[in-house]
Amino acid sequence: MNKDLLKKYAELTVRTGINIQKNQILHINATIDCIEFVRFIAESAYDAGAENVIVDYVDEELSLMKYKKAPKESFSKMPTYAAIGRTALAKEEGAAFLSISSRNPELLKDIDPKLVAEANKANSTAFKEFYECVMGDNNQWCVVAVPTEAWAKKVFPNLDTDEAVEKLWEQIFKIVRVDKEAPVEAWNKHLSNLQEKRTFLNKKRFKYLYYKSEGTDLTIELPTKHQWLGGADKSTKEITFVANMPTEEVFTLPLKTGVNGYVKSTKPLIYGGNVIDNFVLTFKHGKVVDIKAEKGYEILKNLIETDEGSHYLGEVALVPYSSPISESNIIFFNTLFDENASCHLALGSAYSSCIEGFTSLSEEEKKTQEVNNSLNHVDFMIGSKELNIIGETVDGEKIQIFKDGNWAF
Repeated sequence: MNKDLLKKYAELTVRTGINIQKNQILHINATIDCIEFVRFIAESAYDAGAENVIVDYVDEELSLMKYKKAPKESFSKMPTYAAIGRTALAKEEGAAFLSISSRNPELLKDIDPKLVAEANKANSTAFKEFYECVMGDNNQWCVVAVPTEAWAKKVFPNLDTDEAVEKLWEQIFKIVRVDKEAPVEAWNKHLSNLQEKRTFLNKKRFKYLYYKSEGTDLTIELPTKHQWLGGADKSTKEITFVANMPTEEVFTLPLKTGVNGYVKSTKPLIYGGNVIDNFVLTFKHGKVVDIKAEKGYEILKNLIETDEGSHYLGEVALVPYSSPISESNIIFFNTLFDENASCHLALGSAYSSCIEGFTSLSEEEKKTQEVNNSLNHVDFMIGSKELNIIGETVDGEKIQIFKDGNWAF
């Protein structure tokens, strides 16, 4: 792994992704495998004027050990100190948050799915207030990725471990444009292109989106006050940040009860240390009413049954089939990458920032927007080179948005 590129990656993450401000606190969530990259991030953040860098490390082997040895009742409880502390950092300190994705996609494949579901629900419940801060863009936040041996071997099973890790590093550096001579300038150009797509979609004020491809026939109604976001966003403090690196999407939210038809996944979904694959969800008045899955059915079923909101969609994201990640022809078994190779939807909570002026609405007005609320927000991929999307405006005009998997305008 090229140390110079790793430093450039850290610098890009801090300056463009998080856009850390002078005297701001940066919180980092990472596995212990990422310690070298975390140190580069911290150094870059302090150089940019950060007041403090706080790191929460996760040891996946300890996590697995708990599933195997701890009493079952312990999984329905989550110690609240971590959630309280992180919420205080968000609300009282105005911190920025970086999450480094590096998990073993099949860490919990041999663990009882119901136990995994119980633990995920307890964790989501404990961190609910914090997640609401992040999903409302009250603070800058960003997700990036670092290869680990288990993840790299899943992506490149025919390579030796060291070769697999090196290969995954090469792909990540390329996809996040760190291999460019001027990564920041390359990102500015890319973000400008995404902004053009957002502007077009927002001007058209679509009321319905019609999805059609092999295994998919879906109609999604959009709220009257919806707005498309993506690329660079702004926090409620007017600080620009990039939530996902890489990112190839523009996204909004559906009307909670306005989704009808069926949709088929086109890439594996990694959730709770398990792989869910080749699944079909059927919706009626927004709610999932039928589930089919070739792999991971119980995990998917438990995910959807987490709470009432998990039965509904919270995000609609458009990503061209010709995106750099898709053209790599690699399934990354990591949602950060796979969702940016494919149009996707999300089960669970919506981003309230996708409603114009949401924070200024009264509580009664907020209820009329049908913004889905849940303990979960889980993206799943539905894009392919056969996907066509037609948008219908409030005036009844129909416009081709996607044709054969790519932008039609």
